[in-house]
Amino acid sequence: MHKKLINPPGLFNSLQYGFSQAVETTGTRQLFLSGQVGVDHREITVPGGMREQTEQSVDNIARALAAAGGDLSHVVMLRIYIRAGADTHDEQMAIADVLKDKFGATAPASSWIIVSGLSLQEWLIEIEAQAVLP
Repeated sequence: MHKKLINPPGLFNSLQYGFSQAVETTGTRQLFLSGQVGVDHREITVPGGMREQTEQSVDNIARALAAAGGDLSHVVMLRIYIRAGADTHDEQMAIADVLKDKFGATAPASSWIIVSGLSLQEWLIEIEAQAVLP
């Protein structure tokens, strides 16, 4: 199996932390994306709340997919980690609204998991994605 690490210039340099933004394997063209949070390429958490962090997380996923020749329609699975305390109905509806807007008719399967915390206190959500590319 050949494995290609994908770390596009539009995302922060994750190699300094020991992981790639995405990994592509040949043959089946599956793409496994590292968890994306609401930070820009400078590692700055976007201002706002759950909606803004979810939008940035999905935009980061889209950038990694584009670097591999894919787009959000190729995502087949999301694992969504939501920080406890940021899991109200309104916040979950904000997540759902972003997913509906970004994925439309190509909504992937997903798991939503409430966790006690993420790597940084200001992070409210982290989204992992798995895609199958043409």
